[in-house]
Amino acid sequence: MADPKGFLTTTREEPKRRPVDLRLMDWREVYEDFASTKLEKQAGRCMDCGIPFCHQGCPLGNLIPEWNTLVWREDWQQAADRLHATNNFPEFTGTLCPAPCETACVLGINDDPVSIKRVEISIIDRAFEEGWVTPQVPVTKTGKKVAVVGSGPSGLAAAQQLTRAGHTVVVYERADKIGGLLRYGIPEFKMEKFRLDRRLDQMRAEGTEFRTSVNVGVDVTVEQLRSDHDAVVLAGGATAWRDLPIEGRSAEGIYQAMEFLPPANRVAAGELAESPYSAKGLDVVVIGGGDTGADCVGTSHRQGAKSVTQLEIMPKPPESRSDAHPWPTYPMIYRVTSAHEEGGERLYSVNTQEFLSDSDGRVRALKLVEVRNEGGKFVPVEGTETELPAQLVLLAMGFLGPQREGLLTDLGVDLDQRGNVVRDKNFQTTVDNVFVAGDMGRGQSLIVWAIAEGRSCAAGVDAFLTGRGVLPAPIAPTDRPIS
Repeated sequence: MADPKGFLTTTREEPKRRPVDLRLMDWREVYEDFASTKLEKQAGRCMDCGIPFCHQGCPLGNLIPEWNTLVWREDWQQAADRLHATNNFPEFTGTLCPAPCETACVLGINDDPVSIKRVEISIIDRAFEEGWVTPQVPVTKTGKKVAVVGSGPSGLAAAQQLTRAGHTVVVYERADKIGGLLRYGIPEFKMEKFRLDRRLDQMRAEGTEFRTSVNVGVDVTVEQLRSDHDAVVLAGGATAWRDLPIEGRSAEGIYQAMEFLPPANRVAAGELAESPYSAKGLDVVVIGGGDTGADCVGTSHRQGAKSVTQLEIMPKPPESRSDAHPWPTYPMIYRVTSAHEEGGERLYSVNTQEFLSDSDGRVRALKLVEVRNEGGKFVPVEGTETELPAQLVLLAMGFLGPQREGLLTDLGVDLDQRGNVVRDKNFQTTVDNVFVAGDMGRGQSLIVWAIAEGRSCAAGVDAFLTGRGVLPAPIAPTDRPIS
């Protein structure tokens, strides 16, 4: 246990966010530095419970009480070792994960939970600063070749695990840089890309090969892919976005979130001078109340939008846990992200009926109506119709599964009723020697689940190639969040 009285004497404390007017002038992460002495006291709040439900809340099975205790004892290097024992990329989860471990924290039953996520990112940042993160080059090689298609968190986790097991791994990415949505989806203000680049340097030193600007199924046929490799891992994510096919959808100025966000990331990285979808001086409406929608809100603020409004068809969530989400489940509560803190308005229980355009064919407004839930259906409330000005509309309504045409069609893998790739207990698809990890098989989910799937899929591939399993598998394909 860390400090035996820590949870009684120390209150939860988080680092402050930089002032809004300052952070809107750049793309840097929003949090100020947090002194290590404060962080050690926060780690001391961990009670080292007899049954650590934080383990159950985290699909990676992170050894949270162990590294909390080590940080409190100021043994940061050992804490980094224990952190890496279950998580290839704690810098990704420490910045991007919504922390289901914290909502499962036992202390959170009647108090503020331990600041697990802040401890995690502080450990890995310290580890990189001190030079403790070094390449883990395999001692022996198996002679087996593995292709990983997709370089998001699941693909990178699978690739690193398989490389360290001695296999020759090549990661194929259709974009011009490695990282998937970590590179060209997640805004810099949520995770600066130096975190991704330094980890990729480690993976290259370990022996993982990266090939960019390769669209598998087009630039490389599936026949070539399978003949050149002993196993293939599909990790292309859930990229088929949900559309809103209502009247006026063809108007100019209506884009998907994943059309809007990547160019903004390229501007932040110095790869583009200006985004072709800039929000500068425009009334922006974001349809969708999730994390991707919040990313659009924060990006629009930094581009100089005139106004930003985020729409959600669901009612406003409660401020605290409801009976429908008891501890230790992940509660649906009202949350204010850094992007929401920066301005704009959020409207709940509204539905878009029509996009209205001007004489030039460009969107000028949305026709909205309030709705109520009746028997699971959203019913318009009579007399609540209104128009909301908008010259830029961003659709952030989630994803329907992986892109089917091309790679998946050519491979002939089976899909389930939701359109995701079918896999067995070892993450193998219905096609021999082809495996799947992450959102392609799971559906749209959290980054922590993607990494857990990548690690587990790698264990299945390793067992397939060698006849013995030496890699850890934190989850099964059927595992689901506590909800």
